[in-house]
Amino acid sequence: MATLLAATALFLLTHFVASTPLRAMLVKAMGEWPYRGLYSLVAFATLAWMIFAYNAAPRELLWPGLRFVPVVVMPFAFVLLTCGYWRNPTMVGADKLLKSEDPARGLIRITRHPIMWGLMLWAGAHVLARGDLKSAIFFGGFLLLAGLGTILMDSRKKSNPDWARFAAVTSNLPFVAVAQGRNRIVWHEIGWARPLIGLAVFAVFFAAHAWLFGARPY
Repeated sequence: MATLLAATALFLLTHFVASTPLRAMLVKAMGEWPYRGLYSLVAFATLAWMIFAYNAAPRELLWPGLRFVPVVVMPFAFVLLTCGYWRNPTMVGADKLLKSEDPARGLIRITRHPIMWGLMLWAGAHVLARGDLKSAIFFGGFLLLAGLGTILMDSRKKSNPDWARFAAVTSNLPFVAVAQGRNRIVWHEIGWARPLIGLAVFAVFFAAHAWLFGARPY
């Protein structure tokens, strides 16, 4: 279990480098794209270590697993992940979208971090479904990464002069901006294609879960 804790901690530290002065120092020393390449390599290496440590760790049950939770939650997670890659001003390299006349469109009207919330739903559902210590550490690491990631991403984007206009009509927490009247849901902007793709991907993972991961999804 100690190995899994160490791997998870290193995985998290690797991803939070982008929010520290160390990133600027590394970019200055090696350039933007070499830094991104090194960052990706280290991130995948620490993820591989996490997976290895998770599989090697014994299962210590903390509560009876709520196996039905992923069946209910995961379709929403996949829809958020799928739709979040379309016209998302919070993604890396998408700052120019903040300059558009209506930067908050589609699912961004609901939350400005759909990918991160999809990841949080995925991780949280697995923590509740598994109910053991190693899953709480492994999936809890992703839950922490995504949750803090939304806050750190907002903090980094605040230096952009167009951020204030975007933040005024969006919210990190889903549906808050809509509930406060700062935005509204426009279904035709979201469309049907991307949500259906997300649901189709969920269906494939659900059907093949036992074969891919050695555990039934329910």
